Amino acid sequence: MRRQLRPTDVKRLNRTWRRSTGNRLALILESVTGPFNVGSIFRSAAAFGVDTIWLAGNATPPTNPKAGKTALGTERLVTWHDAMPATEAVKAARDDGYTVLAIELTSDALPLHKADLARNVCLVVGSEDHGCSPALLDAADGVCYIPQVGRVGSFNVSVAAAIALAEARRQEWQNLPDS
Repeated sequence: MRRQLRPTDVKRLNRTWRRSTGNRLALILESVTGPFNVGSIFRSAAAFGVDTIWLAGNATPPTNPKAGKTALGTERLVTWHDAMPATEAVKAARDDGYTVLAIELTSDALPLHKADLARNVCLVVGSEDHGCSPALLDAADGVCYIPQVGRVGSFNVSVAAAIALAEARRQEWQNLPDS
């Protein structure tokens, strides 16, 4: 009979995945203002082992009480930096050894599954209304998009961040031996 894992079993399973993970992940949140989106992104970031989050533009900090309702304390598990201009955030990520890839719909964007995410990568998501700014897109090392087949033009920013983080880890783990 199938049973849910107990907390001790979950910790053991997560420890096994952590030991199989060597690539560093980071995020830049450019002008993501919805506190529930910010909280959700921090929670996904903590789950996927993101090292650093740079806030850029007028991004809402995770200290916002509404962000905290969704983050559930996970903002303590990820290093984050107060908002700065987007190009400075890109430079900081690059100086820290990351390749910076924006998640955005542009004419030269690669489908997410074709982008090389199995390395130290900093993914960028932009504002809920307008996405990434032109200055950030020019500063980034590349751009990818999440393929969609439905009739909706885009994902919620927190969902897009989670999908991109999951794909980065999937690419890193795809050649691991079965456990």
